[in-house]
Amino acid sequence: MPETTPTEPTDFLVIGAGSAGCVIARRLLDAGHTVTLAEAGDHDINPDIDDVSRLGYLWGSDVDWNYFTEPQPELNDRRVHLPRGKVLGGSHALNATIWVRGDRADFDGWAQDGCTGWSWDEVLPYFRAIEAYADGEPGVRGQDGPLDVTTDYPRHPVQQAMHDATVQEGVPRNADYNAGSVEGVGWMQLNLRDHKRFNTWRAYLKPIADHPRLTLVTGAHARRLLIQDGAVTGAEFARGQERFTVEAGEVVLTGGVIGSPELLLRSGVGPAEHLREVGVDVVLDLPGVGRNLHDHLLVPVVCTTEQPQPAPEVAVAQVHYWAKSSPEMDVPDTQPIFFSVPMYTNTAGELMEGPEEGFSLLAGIVRPASRGSLTLSGPEAEDPVRIDLGAYTAPEDLEAMLFSLRQCRSIAARPALQELGAQEVFPGPAVGDSDDELIAYIRNTTTTYHHQVGTCAMGTGAQSVVDPETFRVHGLRGLRVADASIMPRVTTGNTNAPSVLIGEKAAAAITGVTPF
Repeated sequence: MPETTPTEPTDFLVIGAGSAGCVIARRLLDAGHTVTLAEAGDHDINPDIDDVSRLGYLWGSDVDWNYFTEPQPELNDRRVHLPRGKVLGGSHALNATIWVRGDRADFDGWAQDGCTGWSWDEVLPYFRAIEAYADGEPGVRGQDGPLDVTTDYPRHPVQQAMHDATVQEGVPRNADYNAGSVEGVGWMQLNLRDHKRFNTWRAYLKPIADHPRLTLVTGAHARRLLIQDGAVTGAEFARGQERFTVEAGEVVLTGGVIGSPELLLRSGVGPAEHLREVGVDVVLDLPGVGRNLHDHLLVPVVCTTEQPQPAPEVAVAQVHYWAKSSPEMDVPDTQPIFFSVPMYTNTAGELMEGPEEGFSLLAGIVRPASRGSLTLSGPEAEDPVRIDLGAYTAPEDLEAMLFSLRQCRSIAARPALQELGAQEVFPGPAVGDSDDELIAYIRNTTTTYHHQVGTCAMGTGAQSVVDPETFRVHGLRGLRVADASIMPRVTTGNTNAPSVLIGEKAAAAITGVTPF
């Protein structure tokens, strides 16, 4: 597998070896093309990548881009850490491997808004082709795909108690939240093989990494796209002090929700007024680039137990549920997630401190109305991006989080957890149930759910960036974008499964061959 600086033109240059990029590279190879896959990170040799229970040790490490937001006014001007994968496998090498397709309504909504080909019925065959899942209905779930999905892992006793307490709260059980409706509580479906992380790099590409038509370039930071007469012909990279270019028949940008719009902006593709402000020559005025940024958010409820609990095995998170903050909603807007360890977050200027032993019920909102943006701070590749989540700028998001926080506190007080001697540490007994008290706690402790999307949204409107059928960037030839950045609205759940779907859909659009 060559890893020297590429010197020959390639049929396809794929920039970013994450969840979608690895899928696309594999499918292009299967179709007979030459592929250069460029990744800013290195190989996935960090042992903490294998052990999903140690994912927290990866955040802030050398495999993390280690982004931070701009100060968020609605979070007491705190800057929120946004871990993103800088390694073969991308953020699928850093996440909790939770496999959530989303709700049927997510995809039907995309289709109704002009994203042709994205309805639930149309994406279902792709999901089935991706999955190797032994349970579930055969007509709905895939059993022979390249990516393992499993619930076969040791159940942690605290997770079992949290599951049972949620049922005691009145939340219905959901045997398969990936069958079209997410509502209810269930055991997480995880991407594991032999109890180790199994991502798209390992499932799709690593087994054929020595393919003669694949050139893998690691440590390659994309600086700008090469654009001539409205056509993208390649990209310029930096690796240490080295500078080199890769020429390609087509470029597929799979750099993720931050990396993809950043490269477009640095290449002069984006809102013309902003580009001029930061000293970038305008190549194409495309107003939607970097806009529409949004994310799911979390707030922790942390408890200790009177009885010592075993250390987590395989995964620190095993149970989650979806609930509606208002009964008239068609789709749940909250998704709390449960951890077998205390999940302390940065408060306003301080780190939450507490016992090392305990568990967490993290209140979560998953249908946010708030929108932010990604912009440049200067014209050079070394100038940091400015990331503004716009957290809680829409009041309804705060209302949904209030509901979710109250529900998580209530679950912690249910018999199944009280039998373990559960005691709330945060928010703690000093924080009452009034809106003012809980909102103050929310502003001090909100963190990311790691599900940012939307900065190169697909669609047909004035703010769209990508064609939903071809994945081509509007107004340019030879360039496609295929990653979480193209989601016009975030799905109701974890975003990795939809990102893999995007990879398969994009590959089919390019090659004309579906995986089913």
